[in-house]
Amino acid sequence: MPIEPNQNSPVTLVRAQQSDLDDLVALRIEAMRESLERVGRFDPVRARERFVSGFEAHNTHHIEVSGERVGFVVVKHYPNELVLDHLYVRPSAQGSGIGSAVLTQIFKVADAAALPIKVGALKDSASNRFYTRHGFRFVESSEFDNYYVRQHLTAGNTPCQPGEMI
Repeated sequence: MPIEPNQNSPVTLVRAQQSDLDDLVALRIEAMRESLERVGRFDPVRARERFVSGFEAHNTHHIEVSGERVGFVVVKHYPNELVLDHLYVRPSAQGSGIGSAVLTQIFKVADAAALPIKVGALKDSASNRFYTRHGFRFVESSEFDNYYVRQHLTAGNTPCQPGEMI
């Protein structure tokens, strides 16, 4: 049964611990499996190695709804930008507004600090549409990924409507 965020059970972010690493890897593999299989790149060993090599618990938060862990997000803070390094929601919970609620929280941090947010998405993944719907602008691509930027909002900028260009 899909998890539905609402006002009685908001989406909350809870800082991860080093001991959560195996659970985070399993969730990442679960969330990415379909997209990676579609492009012929599903390799759970490689997926684990890539995530473990860059894991920093202080940048990682579990996504919880009604006390249940449904995903996680990794945001790295740099002097001139935020990098949304990972945003995964369990397939059973996707499409219910959880990712949008997480982005809203990240946008508040970025806007308060006047920093842009950068993100990458696997080509042919539904995440590309998700990010462009939320105001990210395509900037470049590599062999397997597309990269996007969302500029911070200031008093002179107003949020775009879904599908509107910045």
